[in-house]
Amino acid sequence: MAQQQSPVWFITGCSTGFGKELAKLVLARGWRAVVTARNPDQLKELVSGQEENALAVQLDVTDRAQIAQAVQQTEEKFGRIDVLVNNAGYGYLAAVEEGEEDQIRAMFETNFFGLVALTNAVLPGMRKRRSGHIVNFSSIGGLVSFAATGYYHATKYAVEGLSESLSIELAPLGIKVLIVEPGPFRTDWAGRSLLESRTVIDDYDSTAGERRRQSREQSGKQQGDPVRAGEAIIEAVGSENPPLHLLLGKPALEMGYKKLEARKKDFDSWRQTTLGADYPEFQDAK
Repeated sequence: MAQQQSPVWFITGCSTGFGKELAKLVLARGWRAVVTARNPDQLKELVSGQEENALAVQLDVTDRAQIAQAVQQTEEKFGRIDVLVNNAGYGYLAAVEEGEEDQIRAMFETNFFGLVALTNAVLPGMRKRRSGHIVNFSSIGGLVSFAATGYYHATKYAVEGLSESLSIELAPLGIKVLIVEPGPFRTDWAGRSLLESRTVIDDYDSTAGERRRQSREQSGKQQGDPVRAGEAIIEAVGSENPPLHLLLGKPALEMGYKKLEARKKDFDSWRQTTLGADYPEFQDAK
C-alpha cells in the first residue's frame, strides 16, 4: 500500500454499520478517508473537525456520473486512492418464487454492478502507481446459502467470483484484493436496510417464512461487533501477507468450515462418477 504512514481510504456506505465504523477507525489513526453515502447529511458527524483528513462525498453507487465525480473529487483533494472499500449493499428477503424482478435487479445494481463500476473507476490510478488494495464486502452468504435470501446470495456469490478473478489479474500489478465475509453483525442489514418481497406464498412458510421471522427477531442481537470487524479489516489490509478471504465472527467461521466439509463429502462420494465423465484415454489417473 502506497505511503503507509498516511494512506487514503475510499469507503462506500458510510451512513451506518461497517462503513461508518471503519471510517471512524481510519480517521482515528490520522489517515485520510473519503466517506460516502447517498445522503451526505448522514456524514456530517464523521467529518466534523476532521476536514483536513476527511472528505464527505454524495455517492449512489448505481449512478455512474456520481462515481466519476467522487473519484475525481478524491484525486483533486488527496491525489490518489490507496484502499477502496466496496461496502455499500443491502439484503432482500423472498423465497425464490416470491422474488419480484424490479427489486432483484435493483439489489444487483447496488450489490454487484455498483461495486464493479466503482472498482473500474479506481483501478486506472492504482495501476499507474502499481499499488493499492480493493476490499470487496461479500458475506458468509457469499459462501453459504439459506432460505429466503437466495437473491441476496446470488449477488454475493457474484462478488466472490469476480473478486477471485480480479485478484489474479491484479497480482502482477502490485494491487491486492480482500474479500470480506461477515457473519451476523449488529448493523442495519437485518433492520431498516432490509427489504422483503410483497409476495408471500404460504407453502414456503416453514422455510423462507421462518427465515423472515428469524431475521426480524435477531436484529440488534447479533454477536458480531462492527468496530472489531473494522479493526480486523485494517489488520488484514496492512498485513505483509494479506488473505484473499477474511471471515468475520465465530458463526461465519463455523458455517464456512461446515460448507467446506459438506462440499468435500459430495466430491469424495461421487469421485468415480466424476472421473468417469472423461474420455477413456484420460481415465487412467482414477
